[in-house]
Amino acid sequence: MINKITLIGLLTLLIGGTATAQVSNDSLAASINSLKKEVSGLKKLKVSGYVQAQFQYADSSGQQSFNGGNFAAGVDKRFMVRRGRAKFQYTGSANSKGITTSMAVLQIDGTEKGLTLKDAYVKLTDPWSGWVSVTGGLFVKPFGHEIFYSSSLRESPERSRMIQLLFPGERDLGGMITIQGPSKSGFEWLKLEAGWFNGNGAPGAGGDVSDFDKKKDFSGRLSLEKNFSDNKLKVGLGLSYYAGGYRIDSVNVFKSGTGANGVKGFIVESAATDNGSLGIGSRNYTERNYMGVDAQISYDWKAGQTSLRAEVISGEQPGSSSDTKSPNDKNPVTKDIYMRNFGGAVFYLTQQIAKTPFQVVLKYDWYDPNTDVEGNDIGKSSSVKSTGVADLRYDTFGVGAAWMVDSNLKISTYYDMVTNETSENLSGYTKDRTDNVVTVRMQMKF
Repeated sequence: MINKITLIGLLTLLIGGTATAQVSNDSLAASINSLKKEVSGLKKLKVSGYVQAQFQYADSSGQQSFNGGNFAAGVDKRFMVRRGRAKFQYTGSANSKGITTSMAVLQIDGTEKGLTLKDAYVKLTDPWSGWVSVTGGLFVKPFGHEIFYSSSLRESPERSRMIQLLFPGERDLGGMITIQGPSKSGFEWLKLEAGWFNGNGAPGAGGDVSDFDKKKDFSGRLSLEKNFSDNKLKVGLGLSYYAGGYRIDSVNVFKSGTGANGVKGFIVESAATDNGSLGIGSRNYTERNYMGVDAQISYDWKAGQTSLRAEVISGEQPGSSSDTKSPNDKNPVTKDIYMRNFGGAVFYLTQQIAKTPFQVVLKYDWYDPNTDVEGNDIGKSSSVKSTGVADLRYDTFGVGAAWMVDSNLKISTYYDMVTNETSENLSGYTKDRTDNVVTVRMQMKF
């Protein structure tokens, strides 16, 4: 009797334990599947960024500079966080054809000056061929090469003076169509980008670039990038065009011309009137048009990787009597407009030192905001509007070196030598100004 009872008890415990184990296994499997889904979702989100901490030493206190902004009055040495980027990129799942149809990007920049929105856009790729993409939001305009080249990769601390003036902040609010063959299509080396933008540029710290007119700017680039010799040789070429403008209210428009006394200056192209001519009301705009060509070539050989990059831009740029920078705020222009023909270029030569983590760079850029006047003719008294400091050409030669401590940390030093055009008619510009800058930077990527 006891043996039967004991046997029944043992069987009961065994059956119960088996059932419990089955329940536990089912729960574990469910937990694992849930965890797999969460991990799969997290894989779609990529977080990256970099921080640039730097020290700068300027030739003179309070000097104007295109290396991180002007120095404050009485300051010739400064520490700063030049960039503190955090980028969040979410990529959707690939469809049955292997095409990833959706992507969203949000990037912010944090420095001692505050937080700034850099990128915020959504990209949709057609699910049938993968050739056509549509991008909308805040992103980099498709023009040239230097504007696209990331600040985390660029060998000089800043972009050229020309790019900073023509494309402040590099970005704008708008929409863009991209046509490019997907990988393995045989045509992935060719890309066409065409976008329409507000034209106000990217927001600064606390800035508002909401559009103030109905005119939209066009920016487009046709480019090719091809690799040869087992990727040791890389070649790139691009052609760019920009056509835009912005509303102006009750102002005069001047263009380059010659006065009655034979001196070059600015003559009236359109006067502010009350009869609906240029400069009156929201129907009236000024224009800016650019043409650009860029080329890149790099070769990886025994001496290390050697790279050459070049970009040339010319066109017509509206500005004021004292500035040629494109507008980057939401306010209609209320100052008289000065139309100028401009030209500029930037060249890079970079060389890796054999297979070491060291690299050197030489850079030269020039920007002439007014190609119709030069030298002592600038600032000369004319019977029409005279030229001034905004019409001076600048040439900048830079030399630098970098050490890749590891795959994430880079330490670099760079010396910018700036030469301005001189004129005996402009006070403070009768000789080259003392405005060179040394930059020592540490950059950490993650």
